[in-house]
Amino acid sequence: MDVLAWIQDWFASNCNGDWEHIEGIHIMTLDNPGWGVDISLSDTGLEAEPFQKTVVERTGEDWLHCFVEDQVFKGRGGVRNLEEVLQVFRKWAERGTDGT
Repeated sequence: MDVLAWIQDWFASNCNGDWEHIEGIHIMTLDNPGWGVDISLSDTGLEAEPFQKTVVERTGEDWLHCFVEDQVFKGRGGVRNLEEVLQVFRKWAERGTDGT
């Protein structure tokens, strides 16, 4: 399954009538340019899962930083790194939910 279909399924599985109104997923552009992804972990199976900060610096345009802060997964990446940021979240989320 591609990461876009996967994140849609993950979002749908966490919608409970409240979470999607108060928390949710936010994808935005950055002015450097690049992408920002904020995914609330509150009231999900990931809120207590440890996350190892990820920093990849390939070039000024090819980079990503992913971390968890205040129960929010925050992924930032270069202009062509949105899919990679989502893949980092997916890999962690799948590991966190299946116990491996």
